[in-house]
Amino acid sequence: MSENSPSPSDPRRIVVGITGASGAAYAVRVIQLLAAGGVEVHLACSDLGRRLLVEEMGITRVDPEQLAPGHADRIVTHPGNDVGAACASGSFRHDGMVVVPCSSSSLAKISLGITDNLVQRAALVTLKERRPLVLAHRESPVGLPEIEAMRRVTEAGGIVAPLSPGLYLNPDSIEDLIDFMAGRILDLLGVSHDLRIRWDERLRERDKRS
Repeated sequence: MSENSPSPSDPRRIVVGITGASGAAYAVRVIQLLAAGGVEVHLACSDLGRRLLVEEMGITRVDPEQLAPGHADRIVTHPGNDVGAACASGSFRHDGMVVVPCSSSSLAKISLGITDNLVQRAALVTLKERRPLVLAHRESPVGLPEIEAMRRVTEAGGIVAPLSPGLYLNPDSIEDLIDFMAGRILDLLGVSHDLRIRWDERLRERDKRS
């Protein structure tokens, strides 16, 4: 454990960034799962991320009670343009960061070390401190600029996790698809959950029917 990591007695702490790519439901579900699991969530939302929450979820302001009813006390919000916020500093101890959804613009800027807002700054700090960084990209198709940005982020130690849910568990609803990717993101951050997303669960169900 590095000296910048929270001590074992501290609660888990994860930074969540929201940018303007479509997929607000993924972000809200990840926040809800983290908070319900006892994780302290530090949330940064870009200007376009705030617009996304309004247009896709009807969430008119970045309010912990709207995002995770019943667990608002575990969510700390930071102004999206405040690059002097706590999570913009390498001395701020946390267990990892996810940008969900991550737009192509945010992906490119993070890969090039450009910081126009708190989401990008916190992501770069996460990389330089060698903490887990997950960029949940949500654009399709991808062109060469995005592919090159993904390569740079990966070489820097980050993880690019496209929001492309699997279908092998025979989902019954959009919520099942959202949970699939939310669970994969939590896995990448090392956060426990009990979502039904695993291939071996499908194998067990098949064996029961045979």
